[in-house]
Amino acid sequence: MTNERILQIARAEQVFSAAAIVPTSEIPFDSGFRVYCEENLCGNYGANYTCPPDCGSPEELRRRILAHAHALVLQSKWDIPDYRDADAIRRAKTAHNAAMLRVISRLRAGGHCGQMAGASNCLLCERCAKLEDEPCRHPEDAYCCMSAYCIHVRSLSERCGMDYACPDGHLAFFGLYAF
Repeated sequence: MTNERILQIARAEQVFSAAAIVPTSEIPFDSGFRVYCEENLCGNYGANYTCPPDCGSPEELRRRILAHAHALVLQSKWDIPDYRDADAIRRAKTAHNAAMLRVISRLRAGGHCGQMAGASNCLLCERCAKLEDEPCRHPEDAYCCMSAYCIHVRSLSERCGMDYACPDGHLAFFGLYAF
């Protein structure tokens, strides 16, 4: 499957406002971002298999991405007038990640196996199996967020020619699939 075909598949998902393919060697990482996960503002630190500390160290996650040659970077933009509207943000991130998983399913079917970094922590389950001390229910599709990977999203979006900042009332979310 060519890169152009991969971009066509991504663009077919009406959710995405932009898509680009970059060499994984051009993805900017900053392990200093891990402190934001440790602050646990989202409440998932130690409570989700795909979040720190369970997901691995910044260096381990970086190696997972760099084990692949290319990354499909996806952006979606959402009308969210109030940035404190956690429900609206969660719905948008869930829709973004669900669309990513649909694209990834098609890429996997075409022989492009890889690693996803989503717009949030994994939201495949209502409640992570970690909290019941059970194994992950969706190990093939579970994904960590870009923050857990310590990806410098602003720099990556600029490298991809995508807007990071949006006008008031709008938010952009990003994800990638290394393949």
